[in-house]
Formats: sequence, structure tokens, C-alpha cells
Amino acid sequence: MFGDLFEEDYSSVSNDHYGKGKKLKTKALEPPAPREFTNLSGIRNQGGTCYLNSLLQTLHFTPEFREALFSLGPEELGSLEDKDKPDAKVRIIPLQLQRLFAQLLLLDQEAASTTDLTDSFGWTSDEEMRQHDVQELNRILFSALETSLVGTSGHDLINRLYHGTIVNQIVCKECKNVSEKQEDFLDLTVAVRNVSGLEDALWNMYVEEEVFDYDNLYHCGTCDRLVKAAKEDKSNPDVNLEDLQNEEIDDPLMILKAVLLQEESNLIPVDQLGQKLLKKIGISWNKKYRKQYGPLRKFLQLHSQIFLLSSDESTVSLLKDCSLQTESDIRRNDQQLLKTLTSEPPGLNDRPSCPHWFDVNDSQVQPIKEEDIEQQFQGKESAYMLFYRKSQLQRPPEARANPRYRVPCHLLNEMDAANIELQIKRAECDSTNNNFELHLHLGPYYHFFNGALHPVVSQTESMWDLTFDKRKTLGDLRQSIFQLLEFWEGDMVLSVAKFVPAGLHVYQRLDGDHLTLCEIEIADGEDIFVWNGVEVGGIQIPAGSDCEPLLLNVLYPATSSEEEQCQQLIDSPYVFPSNAEIGSVFTACAIPDGVILVNSAESVGEESWTTIPKEDLKKTFREQGLRNGSSILIQDSNDGNSLLTKRGKWITSVNEVDWLQVKNLCQLDSEEEQVKISATLNTVVFDIRIKAIKELKLMKELAEDSCLRPIDRDGKLLCPVPDNYTLKEAELKMGSSLGLCPGKAPTSSQLFLFFTVGSDVQPGTEMEIIVEETISVRDCLKVMLEKSGLSGDAWHLRKMDWCYEAGEALWEEDAALKELMLSSGDTLLLIEGKLPPLGFLKVPIWWYQPRGPLHHWKSHQDQTNCTFSQGGVWRANSIQDAPSDAHAEVSLRYLGDVEISEDATLGELKSQAMTLPSFSEFSIPSPAFLRAWTVESRRPGRLLRVHYQRLREYKLGQRTEICLEPLQKEENLGPQHVLLRTQMRLPGKRAYALPVDLVWDTARGWTAGSLRHRVADFYSLPVEKIEIAKYLPEKFEWLPVPSWNQQITKRKKKKKQDNLQGAPYHLKDGDTIGIKNLLVEDDDDFSTVRDDIGREKQKAFALGRKKRQEALRVRSSDVPSGAEMPPRPRGPEASLSIHVGSFR
Repeated sequence: MFGDLFEEDYSSVSNDHYGKGKKLKTKALEPPAPREFTNLSGIRNQGGTCYLNSLLQTLHFTPEFREALFSLGPEELGSLEDKDKPDAKVRIIPLQLQRLFAQLLLLDQEAASTTDLTDSFGWTSDEEMRQHDVQELNRILFSALETSLVGTSGHDLINRLYHGTIVNQIVCKECKNVSEKQEDFLDLTVAVRNVSGLEDALWNMYVEEEVFDYDNLYHCGTCDRLVKAAKEDKSNPDVNLEDLQNEEIDDPLMILKAVLLQEESNLIPVDQLGQKLLKKIGISWNKKYRKQYGPLRKFLQLHSQIFLLSSDESTVSLLKDCSLQTESDIRRNDQQLLKTLTSEPPGLNDRPSCPHWFDVNDSQVQPIKEEDIEQQFQGKESAYMLFYRKSQLQRPPEARANPRYRVPCHLLNEMDAANIELQIKRAECDSTNNNFELHLHLGPYYHFFNGALHPVVSQTESMWDLTFDKRKTLGDLRQSIFQLLEFWEGDMVLSVAKFVPAGLHVYQRLDGDHLTLCEIEIADGEDIFVWNGVEVGGIQIPAGSDCEPLLLNVLYPATSSEEEQCQQLIDSPYVFPSNAEIGSVFTACAIPDGVILVNSAESVGEESWTTIPKEDLKKTFREQGLRNGSSILIQDSNDGNSLLTKRGKWITSVNEVDWLQVKNLCQLDSEEEQVKISATLNTVVFDIRIKAIKELKLMKELAEDSCLRPIDRDGKLLCPVPDNYTLKEAELKMGSSLGLCPGKAPTSSQLFLFFTVGSDVQPGTEMEIIVEETISVRDCLKVMLEKSGLSGDAWHLRKMDWCYEAGEALWEEDAALKELMLSSGDTLLLIEGKLPPLGFLKVPIWWYQPRGPLHHWKSHQDQTNCTFSQGGVWRANSIQDAPSDAHAEVSLRYLGDVEISEDATLGELKSQAMTLPSFSEFSIPSPAFLRAWTVESRRPGRLLRVHYQRLREYKLGQRTEICLEPLQKEENLGPQHVLLRTQMRLPGKRAYALPVDLVWDTARGWTAGSLRHRVADFYSLPVEKIEIAKYLPEKFEWLPVPSWNQQITKRKKKKKQDNLQGAPYHLKDGDTIGIKNLLVEDDDDFSTVRDDIGREKQKAFALGRKKRQEALRVRSSDVPSGAEMPPRPRGPEASLSIHVGSFR
């Protein structure tokens, strides 16, 4: 919070409450909001930088500091544009501070950002998210500024503005010798507890005399013995406290008496008496009277004839028989005192007459009343750090209400340009947010048939897209359409239309040309029908929701040549108005009479038909609850109970299934293999189990040692169902299959778990175990190892994820299974290998050399169950079981595992990888000659580019694998750099040269033009004489990158800036770019012979797969319906991938 003391540059608050109204929706692409009505800018919080924001705002509102910093020009500080040049001497911190202050003064935005400033501090995201002490920050920042300004005219800026000295004096009471010690300070620390104000606090800390006597004598050098002495501090700050002293009031006795007379009971605590005295005269007792009269309590004791102190000296009152003067004299003196207090303090006549206080809370800057500030600091809360300016400091007239005062010209130009850009962006954003798309359907291009409107030629020609401002009126829209349709004659009516399954239907008419489109609630993407309001093509058009057309499926018996009904049904779509009678179906189908049955769209799968009584045939389709897609069956009234067939299905009422099928899986002889048990949803599982044992004629002993387990559609037995559950609680559906199995079901405190050894889960190979839910992970692991016949302690457990692969590891070995949210039916994987400690990663390391020789590498068995081709190299194919990808074939060699902390850097990971025994074959000078990639789908995936970045920040995860690529020289890729593999096409051949790495700086955008210029510069070719294309290895295709920079959509007529990060290119690190030199070869073909072979193999593979599927369907159709079908072979799991742009 900053008050009148720091508000001199702004003489008054603007009356223009700009920004107080409706704000734009916050979107990622929207420009920052303008300043609020206070016309002051806040500072955005980076997560935990509120302490930094407070300090920066304080320094910004100190004109002497701000303008002293502005006085240092580029010739002394350098330029931010040169900060990356190796020989440039740029003082970044003062420059960024200048720029921030200029933004706070001049840039029309609600809040400024400190990201560039904290980057100049060398802070990481950890510092930006952590709270620090503001006093410590102040000292560190001042020290950094002093260091940054060495050798400039501002080298003494901090010392000149904030320096002060304290002189410690000790006076000997015997010889009067004075010993002095001088100390410098930039800030003073005072205790504020039990004091009435800052003056008292400073007096107690630095002015009040401290006496050395009795057991605490002082050794005087002159007297050479222990003597009595007095110590006091004298401060000489360059930044003085504001002088708030008023006209002198000499008699403290009269003032104290006047204060006590204003109290109803004439009784007040001594501490409050001092505070009320300060409020009365504007100055504290210690500062005004203590030197002459001593402490306040001592003064009250000395005047016991007037003041009565309590026994503990905590309260004071006036004696009742005290009459130093008449009441009228007291009242007269009191009035003089109040008049004195209300008079203006000397030296402040030229200050603004209307001071303002502001509450600066990060991004928000709001006015605040002085009484609200007093109320806030009356309780336990106290201001932690206070900045003061000398009250005698005056601002020149040209500085008042002039935020451009003393701002350097280059910053003025930068802020003016930024404000113009913000205005343009806000205008564009305002236009974008208030413009919406309307679809105009032109009446002359439509005709009416089958109950709805349909285009005469095509939907494209009959519908026009119009972008319009929704703040304009309906009359403006009508006038705009008139101007577009020059051929229109006569009246023009605009109506809201919607597409329904039957076609286009017209609803309400739009009236009120003076109303805005927002007021008549026109939505974005609304369909508007433009017509004369009466007819289309000579046919009167029904409009409104009452006559909305319904598309119904009508089934009725076919009629033979002898006009006799046969058993075949005709299924035809018909369109009826919603307000038509149901009996009109007979007329539409040319059937004289019959019975109508209705099947609503919600119950098509159930085939549940309802007969409509004859008295309800006068009801409308809407009243009967029919909707689009509902089915109507017309049956002969004399054949109501007959069963009619439709496409091989019987239409009849289906009774609800009320049974469960129980199979005998106890491996005991029985006359029946399975039985049906009648049940309801409220039947208890125990009753079903007992009935099944009786009907299967099994031994009664099974009643104590058996359970029911659901069987899924693949024939797998699921988790046993507790006996005390109902079918509804067990979530079992009627008609389900259950298996009667030996063994008891788990209790409520037990877990039934599946587990398997290894990560390759094959259906039907899982083992089962019942354990207590309170068992620890370590003990559960021991039980599983014992049951599977394994030994050793180098094992760990993982959960199985949704795609039947090894998922999250169970790290906390001492945690109970219940605490890890494991439930019955879960599958755990028993994986070989001990987990690294918490906070560590076990990273498999691979060697990746795209162009290196492969034959000399020896075979090495991969611990992750990977397969290798000849030569010990893992060759990755783009599609499993598909033809190999010749162009993108990747060779990876497994080197070993590295166990490393998540807090280690990428450089430390490379260094540790170089210590692996398998790495000794390679001659790498240092980790800087290695490029690191993540391994995704058995190929290099994401490039890890920052050498000193911590592994935790990459969010690698516990199952990430890393491959290392050797480099010929060191590289330092920045966040805007993209690494591409470029290949020059060989002239006259359908082949390419060896790939060459190219680094592309995308700081100016991911445009095709930028990439083409970079490639042309790299290969020293004219940009207009090259063509480039991205290789798509999974399709064996090349996608040309065009030479134009903008796409124009055909329908919306809008320009769209191209971005190679988006579709269809999705350009990223490691992509292959083919280059064609048009000076020697001028054709459009980028493909190679191997691409042709790969595509042919893909086609053959797809054709073979299609034939196998057809053969499987033929075999399945020959199997009798009662026979059990073998489970459908499960295809390989495809990895889920989403193309995400680079946000480095």
C-alpha cells in the first residue's frame, strides 16, 4: 500500500473509469487487459514473488530512485540487444529494471511481468515459486545494483539515496570523556511492540540514554577503571523521517488533563493515554516531553495531586477534588488545542490537496481509505518494512501528472510502439470476440418436398457464410444482406432455421430491426433462412416448432398381386408434421385400416412395442411422444396376435430375463455341466450358490468350500463374489454366466488379486492369491514369489495398466495394499530387478549412430526383452508385423542401466553413462559431444537439449529410456532451436545423399518461409531454386512444404498463418527433410525406389490381412449357432499418441 508520500507524480485519480465495465474473456491468445480506473499498473505474480512485487513497486514509486536509474543511458549500461554477444559488456539488471519501470509508468496494461528481470537474476522456477524475506531481498538487490553500476555515473546511486550513519557515544560520568563509534546503514530495524508510533520506536532504539552503573560499569580508558557511564546513539540518515510536528504545546499537564476529561469515566490505561496524546497533538510523549519531564509514568507519579494511578500502575484517572481551573477554562483551552491540531502543518502548503492511498496487491491496484489502513494495522498485523522520503523533497512542476518525465527516449519509443501494438491487438480481439458466423440459406435456391426444405443443386451453392458483428442491429444485418444479394426483389424476411433429419425447417421469424443480435439471442453458427415469409417455389412453407417435421420408420405388411397381405414387412421412412394426427399414417401408406404399434427411439434394441388404442389415433405425434427415429408398425386388425418377421427377426413382446447361468467348475462328476437359476436383482449370492449345488447334484460339503465367480465374454474367471452381496450390489446382470469354483470367497477385509511373472501378460496365465488388505507390499511380494516358485530379493511389483502393460511401480514397500488403493480383481506384475531408491531413476542407455558402421558391434542381450537383428543391433520397424521401414530404419545398441537421482542434471547423466563398461569401445572426449534423446516406440523421440537442466524438470518417468548420439563437435541448442536431418536429392537419381544435421532457429516463427530460407542458406542455394519436403516414414511418403506463407480457406475467406508445428506437418526434432535443387532437377517427385517397394509391401500386407478376416468370417458363419465360438484373436496393442507442439 502506497500513500500520498509516493503519489506526487499523479496529482489526482482519473475520473475515467476505463476498464471498470465488462471485461473480455481471458484466453491464451488475448492481449493483456488495459489499466483499471486508477490508471496504475500492477505486477503479475510468478507463483511466489509477491514480496518482490512489493519491493519493486516501492522503488518505482520513489521518484529519486526511478529517475536516477533512468539517467543512465545505453552508452553506460549497454543494450539488451547485445546481451548474447560474447564481447559485449551489458549491465542486464539495471536495463531490465529500467524497462520494468517504463512499463509500469507508460504501458497500458493491467499488470507488468517480471520474468525478464528474474531471468536477469539467474533465477530458476524454484526461486520464482518460493517465498523469501523482503528485507533480505532489498539488501541483495541493492548490492547487485551497486556491483552492476561500478564504473558508471550511477556507481553511488544506492549510497547517495539510502545511506545513513549511526554514531554510538559513551560518556564517562567521571572525566566526561566521550568515546565514539560510527556505523553505516541502509535500513534501520526497530521494535514496534508496546510503542505508540515509529517515533517512539526510533527513540527507544537509537536515542534513549542507556546508563552503565552498579553491576554493569563501563571501563574508561582515560580513568583506567570501571566507572559509571551513559550510552546513546545519534542517527544521521540521508533519508529522514517525515516531519509531522505541529505548533508547540508547552504544558503537558493541561494536555493530559484535557485527554482524561474527554473520557466518560475519567479512567484510562496508561498505554492508551500515550496513544491518545499522540492523536491529540500529533507528536508522541517521548519525542516532545521525555527529555524534559522523563517517562510518562514517572510524570504521572510526580503529579499525584492531580493523577491517581492504580496499584499496578496500569491505569490512571483524575482526582475528583482536583480543580486547577474552572470547567469553562478547560473547555476554552481544549478548543484551542483542537484548532491547533486541525491547522495545516508548516511546510506542506504546496502539497496536493487531495492525497490518495492505494492498495497494490500484485496485479490488482485499488484505492483504499486511510481509516481502512488504520483498522488493518490496529490488531496483531504490522507493517513489516516501511520506506520513507524526506518531506522537504519537492517535485518540479513539469513532473506533476507527467509519467513520461525523465524516461529515456529509447524506452519512450519502445513503450509507444508497444501501446500501438496493444491497441491493434485489442481491436482485433474485440472484433474476433464480437464477430460470429451466420449461415444464410437463400430461399430461391431451395425447394420444399417430403415435409422439409432441401437445396435445389447443392448445399454449398444454397448456403452463404457471413461474418457479422453481434453488437449491430437486425436492421444492419438485413441491410448487409440486401447489399450482398443484388438480385433480390421484394420483401426480405429473416427466420431462424435448423437442420432436422428430414431436412431444413423454418422456426421463428426475426422482428425488431432496432434490436441488436445479442438482444434477440442469435447464436454463433446460427442458420438464417432468407425468404419472402410466405412461400418457396410456389409452395406455402409451414413454420414454427409446432409443425416440426418428424422422420419416422413405418413398417407395414407387403401386399401380393392378389391384394392379399403376406408375411413380409416393408420398412419405409416417412415424414410427418409434429402436429399431425397419428391416424394420418394410414393415408400415407394407403392402408384403409389396422392396428398401430409404436416403438420409441430409446428402446429400439429392446423391440418393445406398444399398441395405440383407437381413441388415441386423434392425438398428434408429439402428444404421443414420438421423436425422430421412432418406429411405427401397422398390423391387420384381424391378426393382432400373429408373429410377423422382419429381416429374420421376430417382433413380439420379450419377457424380461430372470435367471443366471451357473457352470460347474469344481472338477467333480455331475450329471449337469450348467444350470439356470431363477433370481431377481435382490437375490443374495449365497442363495444362488446353494441352489446351484443342489441342482448340479454335487456334494453338500461344497456349501462350505466353494464360491461363485463371474465369467467374462472371453471365458476368463473374474474375482469371486462375496456371499452376502445381492446381485445388484455385485453389479451382476440377468443372464450372466457364473462359475461354481472350489475355495472360499474373500472376506470384506481380504483382497483377491491376479498376478503374473514378467511384463508379457498372456490371457489365462495369471495366478491368483487371496491376502489381507492390511498386508504390506514387501510381504505380498514374498507370498507371490513363494507361490510362483521363485527366489531372491531382486524383484518388485507393478500394477497392470489399462492396455495390459506394466504400469506404476509399488514404491512404498512398507505401505499396506489398502493404502495404495488396491482392490479385489486388480492384476499385479512380478518384475525382475530391484527398484531404485525413491527419488532415483533407473535409466536404460542405448547407443544411437544413424550413419555409423554397425558390423563391428557385438551381440548383447537386452534386459528389457527386446529383439535384435544380426550384428547385435536393435532395428526398429515403423509398424509391427508390417513391412520394414527402409528409410527410417533405426539402429540402437543397448549399453546398460544407469541409476541416477532425479535432481541430477542431463550432463551428469551423460557422464555416468560414459562409465558403463560397454561404453569403453567408443572414443568420446566429453559429455558435451553426446546428444541425448528419449526412446519412444523403439526410435529416438524427444530431444533433451539443456546440458545443465535437472532430470526432474524433463518429467522423464520411471520407464523412460535414453539413447545417446555421438557428435563431431560440441553443440548448445537453445529453446527456440529445432534439429532436422536434411538430405539433398542426388541429380538424375531417385536417391538421397547421407543426412546432414541442420539447426533451425524458430524465434521468428515456425513458418515455411523461415525454414526454406534456413535450408537455402545452409546449402548456399537461392531460396527460389529449392523445394523441400518432410518424410513420413510410416507411409513411405514425402509431404512437400509449400513456398507460400498463408493459407486462404475457400468458404470463410480468412487468411491463416501457416505453422509447421501444426497439421499436417507436425514438425519436430529429428524429422527428415528432403531437399531438391531446381537448378539441376526440375520435377515434383521426392520419392525413392525404396519408397515404392515399401508402399507395395504395405498394400500387400493390408490385402492379406483383409483376406484373413474374410476367411475368418466365412468359417464363423459355418459354425452352428449353438456351438461355442472361439474367442476372437486379439490384435496387438497400438500405442496411443497425440501430436503436441513444442512449447520450449
